[in-house]
Amino acid sequence: MSAPRPVPGAIWSALPVPAFMLARQGGGEVILECNPAAELFMSASSATLAGEPAFDRLSIDAPMEEALARARANRAAIFINDADVCTGERAPVLCNLQIAPLDDAGETLLLLVAPREVAGRLGRAQAVKAAAKSAIGMASMLAHEIKNPLAGIAGAAQLLSMGLKPADREMTELIVAETRRIVALLDQVEQFGDQRPPERVSVNIHDVLERARRSAVVGFAAHMRIHDDYDPSLPPAWADPDQLLQVFLNLLKNAAEACPEGGVIRMRSFFERGLRLRGGQGNNIALPLHVEIIDDGPGLPPGIAENVFEPFVSGRENGTGLGLALVSKIIGAHDGWVECDSRPGRTVFRISLPVAPTNRKENS
Repeated sequence: MSAPRPVPGAIWSALPVPAFMLARQGGGEVILECNPAAELFMSASSATLAGEPAFDRLSIDAPMEEALARARANRAAIFINDADVCTGERAPVLCNLQIAPLDDAGETLLLLVAPREVAGRLGRAQAVKAAAKSAIGMASMLAHEIKNPLAGIAGAAQLLSMGLKPADREMTELIVAETRRIVALLDQVEQFGDQRPPERVSVNIHDVLERARRSAVVGFAAHMRIHDDYDPSLPPAWADPDQLLQVFLNLLKNAAEACPEGGVIRMRSFFERGLRLRGGQGNNIALPLHVEIIDDGPGLPPGIAENVFEPFVSGRENGTGLGLALVSKIIGAHDGWVECDSRPGRTVFRISLPVAPTNRKENS
């Protein structure tokens, strides 16, 4: 094992969030060391925790094995938002997690556990989620109501332009263009506020990907080259095909807009066991079906990567920040998982989905 890069003692002690050094031993992760904030969080000393299996002490509602493996394989930081963390008898705490390699081989990892100040416990977290759902519903309703007068404004401007000289039509054309832009934004708000559950059926992922590709190449991605790398033996997914199409279109559009001068988008599908999430009934859901949308653009701007799936977070000057938030919302409703790995020259969005059950009726 290569020696981990040392963390200066003063910095290690001054970190305001619980920090753990982890290493693989005997097929699992053990705690090598923890900082004073972690000792307080765990109600145990660093000497007591050293050598202990990490996830016997920390119960985290997130695919930690998958995240740790990817941090090691990619030699890059992994961010996980809004994971419930238990440390024994006390109630779960809603936390943001960061995993980063501490040595060149990626064998020793740093795990930072940052409790969320606003929604620390489950009851508070549920209240926040309920408030967010209510706010989203209100925004969707307002979007629907605002679109009707906008249509009248655009129609009136078009009628006015018929009686104007060509030199005077610039203002009416501007009115029509701006109302169409606002309507497109309101359409996104309505989609994001749609609370209906997905109508899940057995779906061939490649059929949906090809529908998305056909729409992209004649529209927003006409300046891009789109290559595919599909696993032809992939089993059907358990998904809503229309919602899945929206996900792939949003990801392709995001990739195309990241490369305004042109570039290559690669669509990849593959089967990989190992990733499991805890479902709504407490059961573990396997997610072996993976789709990646990869572009060779400049990568996400600094400071955006860890919040890229949150509403109204955008790396573009005129971006709405709703496209990737909608992706996260839809995939979450499918009991799936979405993640992003971005660096200059290569940005990967990966979708992980469950296989369609063979003994279950469609639309159930």
